[in-house]
Amino acid sequence: MITEDTKVLVDKGIMLPLMEEFYTIQGEGFYKGTAAYFIRIGGCDVGCHWCDVKESWDASLHPPTHVGKIVENAVSHSDTVVITGGEPLTWDMTILTETLKAQGCKIHIETSGAYKLTGVWDWICLSPKKIKLPTEEIYEVANELKVIVYNLHDLKFAEEQAALVNKDCILYLQPEWSKRDSVIPVIVDYVMKNPKWKVSLQTHKYLNIP
Repeated sequence: MITEDTKVLVDKGIMLPLMEEFYTIQGEGFYKGTAAYFIRIGGCDVGCHWCDVKESWDASLHPPTHVGKIVENAVSHSDTVVITGGEPLTWDMTILTETLKAQGCKIHIETSGAYKLTGVWDWICLSPKKIKLPTEEIYEVANELKVIVYNLHDLKFAEEQAALVNKDCILYLQPEWSKRDSVIPVIVDYVMKNPKWKVSLQTHKYLNIP
């Protein structure tokens, strides 16, 4: 049971529901192949049916952890830190990112953009979801747009989202893992016909690493 005092600290971003943290190779998007420390924050109400970390959704299952401890663990492994979830913007990321930045870290986020953007970021990977669309502000600052392709309609959604991001945002189409055999040929054909897009693969799954 979380005490009221702890809840206040979580609401302020001094503590965060930490699901897991690990040092690995970034598997997706622009920084694929790069060593990075991943911090997975619990809590998400977007509810994608194909989500491969559904255990992250219920924040109450993950212990509130002081930002200082999270940062200490991160900087002992890498100066590149990726904040993911769940949906990390469910929580105020200001204190976590400012503390990491003070330690000289490069800080990335992977987010649906469904909540207000808080925190200081070196790289923003926006992965929008139809169920709960991004806020307008994040389209202006996203460094990469990563749309998960589960079916053909997702290509239409991808184009709608691409029309909203800034001109420097890199565009990626990524097959949903369980549909990869059928979806990859579709994505390859689409990117060849629409070369503003790039293909993103979950290479960490092919490498059998976290």
